[in-house]
Amino acid sequence: MAQPQLFRIFLLTLLTALLPSLTLADQQLSPALPLRSSSRWILDANNKRIKFRCVNWAGHQEANIPEGLDKQPLTYIVDWIKKQGFNCVRLTYSTDHALSPNVKVSDSFIKAAADAGVNVQATTALYNNVTLKNPAFGGNTTTRDVFASVVDTLWAAGIFTILDNHVSKASWCCNLTDGNGWWDEAFGFNKWNSRFFKTQEWLQGLKAMAIWSRDHPGVVAMSLRNELRAFLLQDLNGRADWYKFIKQGGDIVHANNDQVLIVVGGAQSSTDLVHLRDGNRMLDTSGWPGKHVWEMHAYSFTVNFPDAFQNCDVVKAQYGFYSGFVLEQNKPYTGPMILSEFGVGMTGGSENGLSEKDSRYLNCLVDYMQNNDADWAVWALQGTYYIRDGVVDYDEGWGLLKHDWSDWRNPEFPKMLKKMWEVTQGPQAKPQQKPQAKRVRRL
Repeated sequence: MAQPQLFRIFLLTLLTALLPSLTLADQQLSPALPLRSSSRWILDANNKRIKFRCVNWAGHQEANIPEGLDKQPLTYIVDWIKKQGFNCVRLTYSTDHALSPNVKVSDSFIKAAADAGVNVQATTALYNNVTLKNPAFGGNTTTRDVFASVVDTLWAAGIFTILDNHVSKASWCCNLTDGNGWWDEAFGFNKWNSRFFKTQEWLQGLKAMAIWSRDHPGVVAMSLRNELRAFLLQDLNGRADWYKFIKQGGDIVHANNDQVLIVVGGAQSSTDLVHLRDGNRMLDTSGWPGKHVWEMHAYSFTVNFPDAFQNCDVVKAQYGFYSGFVLEQNKPYTGPMILSEFGVGMTGGSENGLSEKDSRYLNCLVDYMQNNDADWAVWALQGTYYIRDGVVDYDEGWGLLKHDWSDWRNPEFPKMLKKMWEVTQGPQAKPQQKPQAKRVRRL
């Protein structure tokens, strides 16, 4: 009996000796914060390139919590995200939520029924399912508590969060009459596009989320506003309002959390940064040096990127002309660019589930992204919405997840992204393959 005892003592001694080196190795797998932008790259504090491979997770609609918590436990969803190779979530929120963080989740679902014009018994049933799958979100839990749990659980799994101010009034986005498109203090106000986009509330909301995020290190970036879009007489003053208000937004975020990157989209629904091409018209980011990141959206239906000739070279030229040019190095406007929204209908088509149009679009976009090795965030994680367009438990055909949030809606989709998963360029990059799921130590 003495031999097993001696063996156990030897094993314990060996593990004790190895523990410091194992801990160090584990720490080295984690990025050193804060992140910063340098030329066209995002770097960590050790000057190692970080490539965002993100999925969008909506939390900006009437219930004001991230979708899907009525379908699966939070830990299941986060584990699924990690196992697929994503290292980042673009988590959307409304200014309504930013300025009213202490609403109980139960009350938020009741209010959501009134705001969306649906039956309160139906939204109460949704809430009951949320607490069934996630008991911690019952009782006096607030909507901000839920956001904190989501961000912190993601970070514990080694997944970054980009907070995205998606809308002002919590609701589905986007069109030219939803009232969330352009600043109300800008030139050419019209109620259809700006009645909810109250500029001062937007700035207050950015400030509130920046302060809150200081206690949540997983939040490494904040996007100032999703899909800015002018209508009628708006934006006829040479983008003066864009320069003015984007600078104000960036300044207020950095003043309240100087650790986060600041993500900036162009006009025309985050597709148009052409105004930056003039070397004398670079956005003033002097108040937040080394923090700006550009963003671009591209779908098969995007007006600025038509595929009228079914010619990928033409489409790629449009991507580069309107937004992708910011990746050109040694220019006043040079910076990292994240393709923060793209996506397809996942099923029902003849091309591995995709329609011919979506398949052609995605193949072309993937080719463009592979060649540029840019950061990205696919739309979207959610297989359902609590409420959308007046429908409770709305099925999201563009969602990566099935209606029950258990697994891929289209298992072929991740392979369609090809080398977008890999890191092939960088200031000191060696090609890296798609990351495998592994536990990452939380900083």
